[in-house]
Amino acid sequence: MISPVRVIVVGAGCRGEIYSKFATIHPERVQVVGVADPRKFARSKLQQQHKIVDENIFDDWHRIADREKFADAVLVCTPDHLHKEPAVAFAKKGYHILLEKPMATTAEDCRAIVEACTQSGVILSVGHVLRYDPVTRKIKELIDAGAIGDVIHIQHLEPVGFYHFAHSFVRGNWRNEAESSFVLLAKSCHDIDLIHDWAGARRCVKLSSFGSLSHFRKDKKPPGAADRCLDCSVEKDCPYSACKIYLDRVKQGHTGWPVSVICTSSLPDIESVTEALKTGPYGRCVYECDNDVCTNQVVHMEFEGGLTASFSMVAFTKEMCKRKTTIYGSMGELSYNGHEVSVFDFVTQRTTKHTGQDNAPNHFGMSGHGGADYHLMDAFISAVANNDPSLIRSGPEETLLSHLLVFQAERSRLEGRVVYCDEMMQS
Repeated sequence: MISPVRVIVVGAGCRGEIYSKFATIHPERVQVVGVADPRKFARSKLQQQHKIVDENIFDDWHRIADREKFADAVLVCTPDHLHKEPAVAFAKKGYHILLEKPMATTAEDCRAIVEACTQSGVILSVGHVLRYDPVTRKIKELIDAGAIGDVIHIQHLEPVGFYHFAHSFVRGNWRNEAESSFVLLAKSCHDIDLIHDWAGARRCVKLSSFGSLSHFRKDKKPPGAADRCLDCSVEKDCPYSACKIYLDRVKQGHTGWPVSVICTSSLPDIESVTEALKTGPYGRCVYECDNDVCTNQVVHMEFEGGLTASFSMVAFTKEMCKRKTTIYGSMGELSYNGHEVSVFDFVTQRTTKHTGQDNAPNHFGMSGHGGADYHLMDAFISAVANNDPSLIRSGPEETLLSHLLVFQAERSRLEGRVVYCDEMMQS
């Protein structure tokens, strides 16, 4: 009988907790044996969930790297700008790496991570969870099987969700580029990676991008609005009210995301959430935050052979992260509405519907990811247990290429010009 894969969680926040949940479902396959996080509440929570011994609890991941290797793999779930150093250090120690997306916040750091994992001979899986989603996998299978002939154009939308954007990208950890990264990297590297995957062997030749910060600015603040929602006389008419997003939810018994994020030192309840809104960043008026990332952005790409692709990311949507895709081929049209895939055949003029088989447990992972978080962990643990990198759908080289497209798209937006992808090799 194969022994469970032993993993260490570095970064015990939302993503670290979600990935490590796999061990509670499959204790015969994986065991969480260590955790590092500077926040006492976060690391204690994971320690209790996984019964980790005291000597393997750390407030600094460097102390793990200084120790003799005591696990098979590390789940690196630190903030975006803190990915490179632990990923490189643990790869050099011989740990297999699951690295939350994005790989890193610069192309140089992404390349350094790939080089360290390649030279050390360890498995690297990047958290592009949508590659593991059963429905998006079905899209890839249909394309590769020739269901719509030659792919001519890809149109892909990411609707972030109005309150999700306010939570994460106006008040939250990804609101400010200097503290995290630009939004196309932080939120939509998933989507550029999917387009890159659907294009197959065809290389992106050139791209352009446009986008800006709309609405969540001081000049859009309603008359009479206060600096904090708890003190605001017009809060009831504001869709982005922190009282609606957090306090009303916890009053209804909802303590998961996003409520769980705002209480960093205790479990969420009415008292702790109220205190967080009084004093913390999530109680601020969305028109008085230090956010600077785009609320809406488009990326246009041309691949070898004339394939074109258009991606749109927008904050102001009813649905949250339910991607919508239409792929136009020479023999048919494939569409995905966030729930199922439909293929219209030009010859028969009939539509066939497809779904992906999903055996993930209910409520595993993030809303908007479906069961993809589960399937990512399933593949990673299997790859480590069997020393089989072929099970990884988001490995080092292909993930690096799609990240480079993201960096070049942002370069296009900032410089206001078309970027030719040969420049990727020079930057």
